[in-house]
Amino acid sequence: MPLPKTSPSRAPIQRYVPVDHTRVVFDGGFWKSWSETVRDVTIPTQHMRLDEEGFLEVLDFDKPAGPLARPIQPSGLSMQHFFDSDFGKWIEAASYTLKNNPNPDIEAKIDAIVVQLEKGQMADGYLNSWFIRREPENRWTNLRDLHEMYSMGHLLEGAVAYFEATGKRRFLDVMIRAVDHIIDTFGREPGKLRGYDAHEEIELALVKLYRVTRDPRHLKLATYFVDERGQMPSYYDEEARKRGEKPEDYVFQTYAYSQAHMPVRDQHQVVGHAVRAMYLFSAMADLAVENDDPTLSEACDRLFDNLTGRQLYVTGGLGPSASNEGFTREYDLPNETAYAETCAAVALGFWSHRMAQIDLDGRFTDKLETVLYNGALSGISRDGEHYFYENVLESHGQNRRWKWHYCPCCPTNIARFITSLGQYFYSCTPSDVAVHLYGQNSAELTVGDSFVRLRQETRYPWDGDVALSVGTDKPAHFTLRLRIPGWCRKATISVNGTAIDVARAVTSGYAAIDREWRDGDVVRIAFDMPIDRLYAHPAATEDAGRVALQRGPVVFCVEETDIGTEPQRLRIAADAALSASFDDALLGGATVIEGEAFEADASDWKDTLYRTSPPQLKARRFKAIPYHLWANREAGAMSVWLHEK
Repeated sequence: MPLPKTSPSRAPIQRYVPVDHTRVVFDGGFWKSWSETVRDVTIPTQHMRLDEEGFLEVLDFDKPAGPLARPIQPSGLSMQHFFDSDFGKWIEAASYTLKNNPNPDIEAKIDAIVVQLEKGQMADGYLNSWFIRREPENRWTNLRDLHEMYSMGHLLEGAVAYFEATGKRRFLDVMIRAVDHIIDTFGREPGKLRGYDAHEEIELALVKLYRVTRDPRHLKLATYFVDERGQMPSYYDEEARKRGEKPEDYVFQTYAYSQAHMPVRDQHQVVGHAVRAMYLFSAMADLAVENDDPTLSEACDRLFDNLTGRQLYVTGGLGPSASNEGFTREYDLPNETAYAETCAAVALGFWSHRMAQIDLDGRFTDKLETVLYNGALSGISRDGEHYFYENVLESHGQNRRWKWHYCPCCPTNIARFITSLGQYFYSCTPSDVAVHLYGQNSAELTVGDSFVRLRQETRYPWDGDVALSVGTDKPAHFTLRLRIPGWCRKATISVNGTAIDVARAVTSGYAAIDREWRDGDVVRIAFDMPIDRLYAHPAATEDAGRVALQRGPVVFCVEETDIGTEPQRLRIAADAALSASFDDALLGGATVIEGEAFEADASDWKDTLYRTSPPQLKARRFKAIPYHLWANREAGAMSVWLHEK
């Protein structure tokens, strides 16, 4: 049972409210190009791939189910069990583009999917294309493995996004009927199933629905799923026995795989499947606010510190193991075999952002920024139609991007992240505006009873200078809170030319400027942006004797195509001079790092595999590029962590 939520001496949890993403326009700079590529290339081609790969055929409820597009695996699971989730995420991503950029063709494609979903929905509201077409008698018999509510959750998020973009209720009403069915089926009341889906997703989708409908049943259901998770005896054991299976034969052996090994408030270590964990923790953060429940936010704090202090790649990638798509042991961070699923990095972005709205602390937004510029963005190519599922930190040339994936959850996930990006930049209370991220854009905000326009002019992340202009129809008093990135060791801020004492203004990574703001006020921010050498904790033994390069929020890597040899042969002197410059010719333009290094020379080894003398080192130049841009050119080796001499 949940712990008590309130005490007379405790103030309610405060929440910053993110700006609606449509009120932020990227009118230049880094994110303009990426946003336009995803809108104009990624969204249309993803629908094309869904069609080509047979994903949309599962919605043809008028025909008998045909051959499987994805066969049943030895575990009994087919990727086709959760095809609904993929077009649910596609609808969500596409919807985020429609409000500011109407597109009748995309809207018609969404409407066509909605018509089919409505046609196939069962009379009691149940909605899952696999079970309706193939085995309706088995619905709700295997929550442990078959992703029924996970798929419904992604459809629900798509329905909420489409309603908010267009005002059309048809899809939303379909999904509300599906939720009504789930409410009638699950819970602690007599006659209901005390189950919950092993792949978290429905929980955070229900909170989104609640914020639209304000129906307390929707919040209650989300709360039930989080509170029930990990209660013992396990529902999954009971369910397996009903199917005639032995619980001990479960392929993953432990319910830690789905964070169901103990109640969520008792968990201290991030374990199991990485995407599932991040979705669960995102929902916990949402419910901490909606239910004013500090026990959930405290659990999230502990888990966040465990993840970022012991289990997170320098790129913001997470989950080192392919066998469980997740975590193994603390400090296990292999580079060449890193799983680091794109979906997991995106979901860490969701969780980090939610935590920053509860507790305005730069440690959360720092990780959002790391993910955004590195471990998530690496999941999509610069042309907008090739992807990575796994995001390794080292390769000998075997890793190439693909047009589509056998399990294509990641393309639509990175698409919905980028198309909703505006909401991550700013959030408000009645008296505050928080600036979380930097990049050229124009935004419209409501602060209390004041309408405020903000405009950032900057080349961030390529340099650290930001001009933030304030526009108001009348003088407005509020506190502007500017995030000082954790990587920045020196920052200067001025308002209309008058310097601010940054050290005194900063609390928890945000500099507060409290004043009456007038139209035309200009805040100038300068973040010192040297090239940093990063070293890993000694327990992260894969990175012993190695160094990673970072400048600002961007992590760099070295590719064979730039240096003509495998970067694994390089040795960088600890005192080597490094310089940064902007390369207009690199994939639309990006900052690169160059410097002197040494290469292990193999020319005199001939056919000798081992010998008693080390290789000779010869001096050479090297160039490093942003990690998110790797594998966009010729095939070849790559490494984030470089040997240091």
